Amino acid sequence: MTEDLIQREDNGPVATVTLNRPAALNALSDAMIAALTAELDRLATDRTIRVVILRGAGRAFCAGHDLREMQAARALPDKGAAAFADLFARCAALMQRIPALPQPVIAQVHGIATAAGCQLAASCDMVVAAEDARFGVNGVNIGLFCSTPMVALTRKVPPAVAFEMLTTGEFLPAPRARDVGLVNRIATADQLGDETQRLAQTLAAKLTAAVHIGKRAFYDQLGLPLDQAYAHTGAVMVENMLWRDTDEGITAFLEKRKPDWAE
Repeated sequence: MTEDLIQREDNGPVATVTLNRPAALNALSDAMIAALTAELDRLATDRTIRVVILRGAGRAFCAGHDLREMQAARALPDKGAAAFADLFARCAALMQRIPALPQPVIAQVHGIATAAGCQLAASCDMVVAAEDARFGVNGVNIGLFCSTPMVALTRKVPPAVAFEMLTTGEFLPAPRARDVGLVNRIATADQLGDETQRLAQTLAAKLTAAVHIGKRAFYDQLGLPLDQAYAHTGAVMVENMLWRDTDEGITAFLEKRKPDWAE
């Protein structure tokens, strides 16, 4: 059953990972978190895959945590405290695996991405959304402030926008989500898959090692003071410049030809 929750299809260097629990709007049950974590771990060591697309089956991308499963934990002697702490820790570890993955990860969002589902989309490196997709951190509507989803969201959108979403529980439509930086590209529903694949194939055509070192440096420098960020990224660029394939890429550009990369 666990394996069925996640489906993977490879299209050359692009892997599409599908959350496959459509009847529950792909809610992040314990089993779903475990299955997705395991698939991301496999992808981290798969050198044939250069880009990952994350999508949801059925009517939605992901509706967040499985509330029925969470409520069942209240029957435990501690009223669920240990189970809730474990759940949020495992979910946080899952979300952190995405920026730590060497490959760029693109969320392909349709329908709704709510609460931990919005967190999942915001944890990805880029988001391509259907025109009618909606994003929300609406736990406040049922008395549960989306504190953990807030972590990923506040790293993507302006603080005032995030705070409004968190406190009102209102949905952000795809065009507005693009305006505030949560979404990169928008497509019609029938073109969503093609648009996401186009972006993925563009990334896959770049020098893989350069994208990997660049993604790592991107996240490493985000939390650093300005001087430390420049020092860190300068060292990364020196390392990058010394590669054989970077020498070849620059030479090919100057000679107006296609680079002959080893990868």
